Amino acid sequence: MSVFTTVTPDDLAPFLKRYCIGQLVELKGIAAGVTNTNFFVTTTHGRYVLTLFETLQAEELPYYVNLLAHLAHHGIASAAPIANLDDQYVDTLNGKPTLLVTCLPGKVAEHPNTTQCAEVGEMLAQMHLASRSYGGYMKNPRGVQWWADTAATVAPFMAPADAQLLQAEVTLQQSTDYRALPSGMVHADLFRDNVLMDGDRVGGFIDFYYACNDAWLYDVAIALNDWCSTADGNIDDARARAFLKGYTDVRPLDAAEKAAWPTMLRGAALRFWTSRLLDFHKPASGEMTFAKDPTHFQRVIEHHTRRQDFWLD
Repeated sequence: MSVFTTVTPDDLAPFLKRYCIGQLVELKGIAAGVTNTNFFVTTTHGRYVLTLFETLQAEELPYYVNLLAHLAHHGIASAAPIANLDDQYVDTLNGKPTLLVTCLPGKVAEHPNTTQCAEVGEMLAQMHLASRSYGGYMKNPRGVQWWADTAATVAPFMAPADAQLLQAEVTLQQSTDYRALPSGMVHADLFRDNVLMDGDRVGGFIDFYYACNDAWLYDVAIALNDWCSTADGNIDDARARAFLKGYTDVRPLDAAEKAAWPTMLRGAALRFWTSRLLDFHKPASGEMTFAKDPTHFQRVIEHHTRRQDFWLD
């Protein structure tokens, strides 16, 4: 679900006069998002991405916008925000808070190879290290309590056996304490469609609007569960080992992280099982909509439950 708010070229023309990026050449909706409305904006100066925030309010945006500026300043492959003539990053269009960012090179890797997985793992570790000097703080709004609340909302729509498994996974995560793990800013949604690959190199990380403060291991697990997964919800061993080597060559995991890793993988999968169940059973309205398969992450959890090798040796 990506275009909730319609924007026409006539809407955009006066908006662009508040920026120094030239005149509009093309406006195209982006169909890959879930929470916000996104457009490619091509002007006489170049190509940009315009985001209209559908749930976040303007006063909630400084954490994300300043984070983008901070990461770009430190050389992380991420989109840099564009300031308007009033030197403000956040603007307004059609009643919604907006942000313009640079358009990064590359495209989504639908079927990533081991080299690409290693590069993503390496850039993720560099991002975690760069974020240590970022002063913003945002509690994870989709943490364990949100998983529990969402599970209770969707359980009546599910087959009894599936609802029982969902509740068992929630209970496991509620009984696990991750607070001692190294933590800081996390992307929290680093799926394949939120990374642009320029060949085998990372062109850029995008869509930071679930970013928050949490255990870095949580970020690693979210990314691995998507970048290294197969269609049946299993994990490709070669890609997983490449991804983890790329990451740990930059930031090695400590003993507590290694011990928490199997359970964290299930928690990261539960986060997206619950959110996809919510989108499937209680979808938001939008001009262009699609719901991702919620059962995929159920299968990911089932494979992790049976797994013996977690690629850390």
